[in-house]
Amino acid sequence: MKILMNLLFFSLLLSMNSSCQNNSEPSTDQATTEIPVTQKAVQPRAAAQAAPQQVAAKNTKKLVKWYTMEDALKANEKEPKKFFVDVYTDWCGWCKVMDKNTFTDPKVADYLNEHFYPVKFDAEQKEAITVNGKTYEWVNGGRRGVNTLAYALLNGRLSYPSVVYLTEKLESIRVSPGYKTPDQILPELQYAAEEAYMN
Repeated sequence: MKILMNLLFFSLLLSMNSSCQNNSEPSTDQATTEIPVTQKAVQPRAAAQAAPQQVAAKNTKKLVKWYTMEDALKANEKEPKKFFVDVYTDWCGWCKVMDKNTFTDPKVADYLNEHFYPVKFDAEQKEAITVNGKTYEWVNGGRRGVNTLAYALLNGRLSYPSVVYLTEKLESIRVSPGYKTPDQILPELQYAAEEAYMN
């Protein structure tokens, strides 16, 4: 009887060992089905860990401190600087490219922030604006109309994007139409900051 019990116990141990081995060593089919599940589980974690680094990288871009015309005029009363007016429209594709590629350049952003009041001005804005005691209003004309300040700044030549350089006293230095790369705009910025007038 004792021998029979030992045999039963021994066979029970063998069957338990073989079943553990089957669970711990999956077949080839099980291995291929489990790998994608494991990868899927790891990928979101990796993406979540990478996300803060990507955000940090985006935040390292130097930004231009843009002013409205009104805010730039107020700031100029306390600390006179030249004005850099980016005259744009919402539908202008090259204006958007310039925002993305030129104004995000660290050298351009640093130079603009230090030497100018950088102003964004929508040439088609419908709100009236007062500059030097004169009120400029939107007028209907063409496809979308124009704010008369844009017309005055651009000397009647409506082209977008256009950059207008003004002295501290709002005297025109130069109108520079068209898309500019960082390498193209930096010499203009430097010259406008250092000289009273540009030819």
